[in-house]
Amino acid sequence: MSRQLRTLLIGAVLVVLLGAGSFALKVPYVVLSPGPTVNTLGQDNGTDIIAFKGRAPAKTTGNLNLTTVSVQTDRTTVAGAIRGWLASDEVVVPHDSVYPPGQSEQQTNAQDKQDFIQSQDSATAAAACELKYRRGFGVASVPADSPNAGVLKPGDIFVSLNGVKVTDDGSLRSILSSLKAGQTVPAVLIRSNLQITVTVRMGPPAKGSTTPMLGVTVTTGCLLPFEVTLGLSGIGGPSAGLMFALGIIDKSGADNDLTGGKFIAGTGTIDPDGAVGPIGGIQLKMLGARREGATVFLAPESNCNDVRGNIPAGLTVIKVGTLHEAITSLEAVKAGQTDLPHC
Repeated sequence: MSRQLRTLLIGAVLVVLLGAGSFALKVPYVVLSPGPTVNTLGQDNGTDIIAFKGRAPAKTTGNLNLTTVSVQTDRTTVAGAIRGWLASDEVVVPHDSVYPPGQSEQQTNAQDKQDFIQSQDSATAAAACELKYRRGFGVASVPADSPNAGVLKPGDIFVSLNGVKVTDDGSLRSILSSLKAGQTVPAVLIRSNLQITVTVRMGPPAKGSTTPMLGVTVTTGCLLPFEVTLGLSGIGGPSAGLMFALGIIDKSGADNDLTGGKFIAGTGTIDPDGAVGPIGGIQLKMLGARREGATVFLAPESNCNDVRGNIPAGLTVIKVGTLHEAITSLEAVKAGQTDLPHC
């Protein structure tokens, strides 16, 4: 073999090897795909995802599934990016759009977890308002070890404490700062739309503080007369708010079974007043929902541009702007109506 031919062959082999090697190079992109869907009416690791204390849950049928997007946790390769661009069920996005510059992946994940917790709190508040419970500043939960367990109850709205008017967290703290641990004082409350007076005991102050505590969780908004616990592991972000709120309402029994036995899925942030907000990755969430068997999908009205042209076959997508609209639409679905608000 001539030297020239040998050189050409070696060069060709090197080009092939270098080309193949380049496909394994990391690029600043991550791949998104449909994530798991979870029935908020079901269980996680053997425990009810939505649990009540102080009220028996109603019997429910069907599904109210929250939807998720799976995010590749590391930068993809050239080959992975090409595969994602060609796939119909994957999306390739810049790494910085998921993990902001200057923020570690651990910090992003921690923020997602906090957003998820906040979405649960907002869902509980929105559900309480939709269920027409009274709005005010009062008791959200009473731990079993509270010095006022059995005295204060979830849903109690403060009127006064020790003869001083209570309107918010600041006024409550101001009154507590004038009292001492172990002291008992009268508390005037609104409970079940009736004004009552109870005697409460001041508990020990938190570490590093001198202000005694009532030993309860307080909040401002519509207050449920029972405690709601939302437990679900491995999911982050705020987009499950709508489905959690619907799940709370369905399990409360107030609307006599929202699903009518159907497999409903959806997504959307929610604020304490029930407004539904936009989320990311809705195309992938619709795909994931349909794969799991959903036939109806609730989508934020503000995501309609992302919904159009991307609806999987067999899935009916309903746009919603508020929690109340979502309930009204589900009642229409249950009644067999087809004239529904679409994107």
